Amino acid sequence: MSHVLIVDDERDLAELIDFNLKSAGFSTQVASTGEAALSAARQQRPDLVLLDLMLPDMPGTEVCRQLRAGANTRDILIVMLTAKGEEADRVLGFEVGADDYVTKPFSVRELVLRLKAILRRSGAPKDSVAPVTLGSLKLDVGAHRFYVEGKEVPLTALEFRLLEYLMTRVGRVQSREQLLEEVWGLSSALETRTIDTHVMRLRDKLGPARTSLETVRGVGYRIVDSAAS
Repeated sequence: MSHVLIVDDERDLAELIDFNLKSAGFSTQVASTGEAALSAARQQRPDLVLLDLMLPDMPGTEVCRQLRAGANTRDILIVMLTAKGEEADRVLGFEVGADDYVTKPFSVRELVLRLKAILRRSGAPKDSVAPVTLGSLKLDVGAHRFYVEGKEVPLTALEFRLLEYLMTRVGRVQSREQLLEEVWGLSSALETRTIDTHVMRLRDKLGPARTSLETVRGVGYRIVDSAAS
């Protein structure tokens, strides 16, 4: 049973999410402030944090940063939940380590399905999978670590799955619809700008090899061995 920490100071909404997640088979805990959320995550490590961006004591982005900085909490899946829908807010959320972003108002049913998909994708066993290399890039799937020119670069869980999906299909164009279904685990509509934002953040983390992650206009994305071209 996956454990979800719900962080939101809107009591009615938090109770609604809590009820629906429990009905879907999750165990849950609710926190209404950033400090309470950090304390709860350290006492009982959740599998996923559903994190509101606007909290009374600190921004959700700061909670996200502190979770990513902690040795025991850095790998927790984090989904931002906020009324803000501007592109700059989304980019900031992904920049500090969010794995996904849900904008209010939203369908509770879709939210439950999205959380299930994220948890399912991140929970697949990887221990026996050999590292994937491409030029100066190395993705150690078993250890969940990524290296550029021998230096480790931190990735969020979703960035890691996205890069793994692309690196195991070198040279093959992946449409946004394919990425949505295979990486996000959703077949329902999701704003393609969310995918584009993730790709943009991931490309920045490739450093000197950023040109190997190509945009195929009107289609999607592919990763190539730039050293071989």
